[in-house]
Amino acid sequence: MTAITAREQRELDQANQSGKPPVVFVHGLWLLASSWDRWRALFEEHGYATLAPGWPDDPETVAEAIEDPEVFAHKRIKQVTDHYVDAIRQLRTKPAVIGHSFGGLIAQRLAGEGVAAATVAIDPAPFRGVLPLPLSALKAASPVLENPLNYGRAVPLTFEQFRFAFANTVDDDEAHELYETFSVPGSGAPLFQAATANLNPWTEARVDTENPERGPLLILSGERDNTVPWAIANAAYERQEKNPAVTEIREIPNRGHSLTIDHGWRDVAEVALAFVAQHAQTSQ
Repeated sequence: MTAITAREQRELDQANQSGKPPVVFVHGLWLLASSWDRWRALFEEHGYATLAPGWPDDPETVAEAIEDPEVFAHKRIKQVTDHYVDAIRQLRTKPAVIGHSFGGLIAQRLAGEGVAAATVAIDPAPFRGVLPLPLSALKAASPVLENPLNYGRAVPLTFEQFRFAFANTVDDDEAHELYETFSVPGSGAPLFQAATANLNPWTEARVDTENPERGPLLILSGERDNTVPWAIANAAYERQEKNPAVTEIREIPNRGHSLTIDHGWRDVAEVALAFVAQHAQTSQ
């Protein structure tokens, strides 16, 4: 069990006291929980209580992250998932869960554990059984995977690496703004775990797609995402659609991996909001 921070506990208590349906946001590598701030404001405008727990030991700000990057090292998929489970189990009402990138993988793991009322996985990282490995995904992951020692390190992205992996569909000025506003070092371990998932029968990069308590699931895929191209997102959908619950996939035109944080974030958030509004309450 990992410690719930004071901020996370405050958000849990506020959600329980509000009586409103909760929504939990899960960020991925190279971002912090604050990357969801605009999404949270939108969902709160529509009557939801929102929470954005960090990964264990995450700093609160980008400035703190840059000052002490090694705090991100050694974070593994199960450890992060368990942290979110610990938080969710404090809620009085089963929440909707929305995750991006590795947060999208973790969101599906949470759904597979039966703790989500509905789930939206946005450009989700692959899990065991997801076989496609497009060249752009390999290039996006190469800053970490090219050196085995990065498994135990925190790895920052250069601007050029961030431009390819996240910000390939925005102009140069916005790409620089996104990089300076949001980008932090990321743990190398989850990328190695995902990359070897189909070779390791004991991998933590696995999802229980068959649990009948999984609840409704929507997978969103940015049409021009280099990090998690359609082939990966659709392969996850094909694994998930065998579940008896509602399973949908939707491609967001002309969007890259930065689709949750760039100028078009609201378009994506409104798709997620509509799915949660339609499905979360009926699945309780």
